Amino acid sequence: MFGRKKKLDDMVAQLRPDLSRESLGVGPDFPGVAPNPLLSGDARKRSADLRTGVLALGVLVGWREVNSNPRVVLMFDVETAEGISFRGIADEDLTITELARLAPGQTLPVRYRPAVMDHYVALARDADPARVRQLSDQIASRKRT
Repeated sequence: MFGRKKKLDDMVAQLRPDLSRESLGVGPDFPGVAPNPLLSGDARKRSADLRTGVLALGVLVGWREVNSNPRVVLMFDVETAEGISFRGIADEDLTITELARLAPGQTLPVRYRPAVMDHYVALARDADPARVRQLSDQIASRKRT
């Protein structure tokens, strides 16, 4: 059992080098992309936690298609209301229409877990547009000063 998680991460990196930590631009604290998030208790718990996470803004850097559902891994440069910046990774199931509308440089609302800070984020599809605008203004004003 010892090292089982590391072996799984190594295997995923060998099978899909485009999903490795280095390719995604995250550090060694990133737990990795789950091969099947529906079968992973950790991934299901993480998804539930992220649904109630703190709102932030993410600038889309790129994405990797994981399967043809289409399940994609989205890479964001995330900025929080507190001024923290980090590379965020969202593991999402998108429709073909949503996938076709993706473009690097888009700013999208995301949710993250400040207590964990493991690079995982989720699209904040339920975010109030007024709150997103307020957050955007707050981040922009901090950059001006």
